[in-house]
Amino acid sequence: MKIIEYEDKYLEPMKDLLVELEEYIVSIDEDHLDQLHPEYRDKMLLVDLEEAKKNQGKCYIAIEKEEVLGLIIGIISSYSEYDYLDYKCPKRGVITELIVSSKIRSKGIGQQLIKKMEEYFKSLECEYVLVDVFEYNDNALKFYFKQGYHARMLTTIKKL
Repeated sequence: MKIIEYEDKYLEPMKDLLVELEEYIVSIDEDHLDQLHPEYRDKMLLVDLEEAKKNQGKCYIAIEKEEVLGLIIGIISSYSEYDYLDYKCPKRGVITELIVSSKIRSKGIGQQLIKKMEEYFKSLECEYVLVDVFEYNDNALKFYFKQGYHARMLTTIKKL
């Protein structure tokens, strides 16, 4: 298995991985707010890749024998002009997508993808990495905590 930067020839299997993740998120969403829109497969990855391109980001792919096993996308986030009023504003990277195929999880691929993205962020002198994790995704939460991440903010929701 090797980790490479994004190449167009892997676009279709990468789209399949994002659909796999979204289907899982929809299945565990206790609020029933997430959906798999008919245009999701064709558009979501392109939106993610464009965001990465505009924000000093990268996309890395874990492949073996030309099969895409996982992917990670990260960007360098920016602050608003007033964030400095209540925040120190250190340079930070944001992981926007991380998925490893359900066929091959728990083999260390996610760890390798995270490490590769963290190395990239460090090369740009980022001080922190942020990642939003769906609250109902216990497996992802455990994974990130195991990698040394911790919760800083919590979004609360109430149905009216």
